[in-house]
Amino acid sequence: MKYLNEIGINSKKAFQDLSRINEKRINSVLESFNKSLLRNKRKIIRENIKDVKNVKRKHLVDRLIINEKRIEGIRDSLNKIKNFKSPIGKVLKSWNRPNGLKIKKVMTSIGVIGVIYESRPNVTADVAALCLKSGNCSILRGGSEAFNSNKLIANIFRNSLTKNGVNKNCMQFIEKKNRKLVKYLLSNMSKYIDVIVPRGGKSLVEKVQKFSRVPTIGHLEGMCHIYVNKNSNINMASKVILNAKMRRTSICGAVETILIDDKVIKSHGVPIINKLVSAGCLVLVDKKINRMFNNKLKIAKEIDWRTEYLDAKVSIKSVSGVDEAISHIIKYGTMHTDSVITYNKKIAKKFLNGVNSSIAMVNASTQFADGGEFGFGGEIGISTNKLPPRGPVGIDQLTSYKYEVIGKGTVRS
Repeated sequence: MKYLNEIGINSKKAFQDLSRINEKRINSVLESFNKSLLRNKRKIIRENIKDVKNVKRKHLVDRLIINEKRIEGIRDSLNKIKNFKSPIGKVLKSWNRPNGLKIKKVMTSIGVIGVIYESRPNVTADVAALCLKSGNCSILRGGSEAFNSNKLIANIFRNSLTKNGVNKNCMQFIEKKNRKLVKYLLSNMSKYIDVIVPRGGKSLVEKVQKFSRVPTIGHLEGMCHIYVNKNSNINMASKVILNAKMRRTSICGAVETILIDDKVIKSHGVPIINKLVSAGCLVLVDKKINRMFNNKLKIAKEIDWRTEYLDAKVSIKSVSGVDEAISHIIKYGTMHTDSVITYNKKIAKKFLNGVNSSIAMVNASTQFADGGEFGFGGEIGISTNKLPPRGPVGIDQLTSYKYEVIGKGTVRS
């Protein structure tokens, strides 16, 4: 498709230009963008209202909304990204060889990053800023439900690039809604795009993974778990679980399955469940736990242990100990974020070593699975790939590396 090929060609040219731009200029772009968001906040909110009114999938509304508070959140994230030192050129390791060669392992940018995402207009700002700061160009394809918000934010960013003498095609937003464009982007743009990042629901990520001929960074689902060990404080467990489930139910870091040591079902499980129910959460439990409630709760089925609800709903299972908890997480988890509540250091260490999660936690809410909370300024997404990057993908994770080898006319014998 001519439209996308032109975008690809423009991105490659822009990447060459970007390699000659210093960090001071990039920071000026981010500062201009930040100020422009503030000046245009009412206009952004007006465009967002159009999107919210038109949205058909109502569960997306929370992610879709842009208000003054969330614009300030975007601006705060931009400030943090701007203040990070660029990783490009950072020496990761250096050593000298007996033959006189001096070798350095140096961080480099990736190139052109394609991002396909749903709902969240803040992603437009975060991704554009993170890619630019890490020396990468970006091609963005937002969901149709946030089209008006995304388009305006993208144009504000491109104007900020131009204002500071940087090629505006360092960030390009696909303004056509034709769904065939996505398939073409994934299967026919490998000569222009170096990596694809999908951000959205399971169906979107599956589609990207199925059709992409470009390496992908991302996660399929956020099947997050919390295991309550018998050696744990009930007040801590209740506080962490309530936050992990009910703070924001629609994000990928929300806990979906709670595992409770069967020795503390009465002392810990019952009050935790009562608090969840009081908070408006639908609770599904196994038969052993249900007996504590005179069989009045709903029974969890096999499919529930595999379901990412993204809603005020949670499945709860009793386990015999840390080994069964780990086995359950390995069987049903998606290598996203899993946490243990315990004051037993040996149990904590066993859990951390046993789960294959990209983020493993002790005594903390799974909702901390976020690049901003990790101190990355923001994130382009969460990666559950076994190969790096894993976990929140921020500035440092949007890089590759190369080896610089310095000799003195050195030849191999």
